[in-house]
Amino acid sequence: MNAHDPVPPLVRGLVDPDGRLVEADQRLEDLNARAGGAIGEPMAVPQLARLARLAQRLGILVSRGVVAADGADDLDLWVRAEPGAAGVSLAITGWRGRPAWTAPDASIEADHASLATDADWRWETDAALRLTFLTPDVGTRHGFDADSLLGQPLTALFVLGEDESGGFPILGGLAMRERFEDQPARLRATGEPLRLAAAPRSNMRGEFVGFIGAAAVDRPQAARTIDDAGGAFAARLDTALRAPLGRIIANADSINARSDGPLRQDYVDYAADIASAARHLIGLVDDLVDLQAIERPDFQVAIETIDLADLARRAAGLLAVRAADAKVRIDKPALGEALPARGEFRRVLQILVNLIGNAVRYSPEGGVIWVRAERDGAAAAIIVADQGKGIAEADQARIFEKFERVDPREPGGSGLGLYIARRLARAMDGEITLDSAPGHGARFVLTLPAA
Repeated sequence: MNAHDPVPPLVRGLVDPDGRLVEADQRLEDLNARAGGAIGEPMAVPQLARLARLAQRLGILVSRGVVAADGADDLDLWVRAEPGAAGVSLAITGWRGRPAWTAPDASIEADHASLATDADWRWETDAALRLTFLTPDVGTRHGFDADSLLGQPLTALFVLGEDESGGFPILGGLAMRERFEDQPARLRATGEPLRLAAAPRSNMRGEFVGFIGAAAVDRPQAARTIDDAGGAFAARLDTALRAPLGRIIANADSINARSDGPLRQDYVDYAADIASAARHLIGLVDDLVDLQAIERPDFQVAIETIDLADLARRAAGLLAVRAADAKVRIDKPALGEALPARGEFRRVLQILVNLIGNAVRYSPEGGVIWVRAERDGAAAAIIVADQGKGIAEADQARIFEKFERVDPREPGGSGLGLYIARRLARAMDGEITLDSAPGHGARFVLTLPAA
């Protein structure tokens, strides 16, 4: 059989806890050999190696589509990676070959670059409209699990809507293999309104192989108009930095994963440092854009009925991988527990990701973070408590100010997260309070009007 068999069989393999391919059906063994590996050596197919490491780290079954290079072609694979005592068992289906995508010419590249002008984040698909790329950290910022969506249909991420004329611009773009703009959509996970645009990409034979797309939050026209110098600067900064930083992260992660073959360990470590620094800069850009928005005199939030307990579970889920890497456990509200409140879904999720993320950052290895949902009279509250080193009373007011941190020498954020979080809470008639003492951890409480 070859990569173009019409009904490919299930292919199995086993990657041991050290990342070595120790068992493989012939098709997987041959693919691994073409990538420079062998049985008993580290898995040489980078996409499969990364998936095995992810399943091993999380301790759960991970199932998703991947695209792997095989000579001049790309392979579409659907992989189930299940950890066990002997390592991670791989079960691969699909195994469809297709011509590899090659770099577009300069005019097409310019068309793709122009998409980023008004975009908040980027996405890419293959020819079957399956997602192959999402801007790093976009899931954390917008409240969905980005990793789980790779390999899924575009409609698993977006609910598409009609435009003003009753049509769907994406259908015209797909039919004509051309650029489309102003496709109304909503994030399926949160309902956040968006506008989509995309340009087609082709392989060296001119065949359509997918879209490079952009998503922009569909704000009211008045909110889109930035008429102050600070706001204009933040918007230009966001546009200028987000796309190149995304490419830096993707390339550094690829180097860190040794995607192109063996590398010295110090180079691998350098790549991890580069990716971490670029993610920090993207976080800073996000904070500056948020800062510009919340300090406008006409800033408003969309008040709706939300479930605070559900949002706490979502925020904890978005930070699960980071917590696992830090060897910290998040004890979140039980499934089925509910706490109705009034606020804006996306902004409350943003606040909780900030509070829980800070708790993960400052918790010791083996520590536990408790996230609790409570009703207190007319208020609904989420409590985030950690076992970190705590915050002295003299510093507790200061950390809610702009660019303030307890110890600037420690690795961490920009010093804007808590300032933005409290401003957002107060815009929803809520509050964030802190109870802490040195050596006794910190306890942050977000309160909002109960529904």
